This record gives sequence, C-alpha cells and structure tokens, in this order.
Amino acid sequence: MDLDKIRDAAERVARSQGAELLDVEWKVGRQRFLRITIDKPGGITHGDCEAVSKEVSVILDVEDLLPGQGYILEVSSPGMDRKLVKASEYERFTGRLARVSLSQPVENCSFYEGRLAGCSDGVVRLDVKGRILSLPLAGIRKAQLVVEL
Repeated sequence: MDLDKIRDAAERVARSQGAELLDVEWKVGRQRFLRITIDKPGGITHGDCEAVSKEVSVILDVEDLLPGQGYILEVSSPGMDRKLVKASEYERFTGRLARVSLSQPVENCSFYEGRLAGCSDGVVRLDVKGRILSLPLAGIRKAQLVVEL
C-alpha cells in the first residue's frame, strides 16, 4: 500500500470537485479504515463527500491501491474543531482560538491554547493572553481549532 499514491488520487478527485484535500489517514485495526478530509470555501456538503467518495473508491479499486481484504472509506469535512495541518490554514483562521501541542517544548511548555495570529516563513504566531509566541510549524505535533459558543 502506497499512501502517497492514495493521497495523489484523492487530491486529484477533490480538486475536480472544487474542493481541497486536507488530510488522508490510514488506520489498521479490526478493520482497515481510510479517512479523507476535504474542504472548500463556503464549506463541504454531504453531496461533496458522496461525489469524492464514489470517484476515489473507483480509483482505489481499479488501480488496486489498497490490495487485500476490504476497507472502509470515509470522506468528510474537517468539522468545527478542525485539525490544522497546512501553513495556509493557520493564516486562514487568524483570530480563531486554537489548541497546539508541540513535539519539543517552547519556553518550557509543550501545550498552548490561544488565538492564531498568522503564519509565515514556517512560524505560527499564537496570541496567548496578550503575548505573541512564535512556534515552529515543523515542531507542531497536533493543532486544532476550539469551538467557541
């Protein structure tokens, strides 16, 4: 199984549907599970997910990108508490509250919650209680938006 080939196929299909590929996750447990996350300006509809799912499924089967036993394919939107992966997402969601976990501590801390203040040159800026921290994008283990009600 070549996750890069799967990612390339999913990206082509998402683009053809006017969407952007955000993430591809492959998990093996009791069942083999492939999750594809897509987004587009204005949000993703159920119809968008269905169209991408049908097209990707055909490619996966025709090109035998997931050989062996069956698998579950899920195509979804990122949701309100979406993961942040690309530099463009940190910039797009400037001003939104986010939780960020780091692989290496910055100022003796590996977890921060604050408002995104942009991203450039591989550095994410996070406003934590009025203080702007510079966090290396490459050092972010996990980041996601926080739902504010």
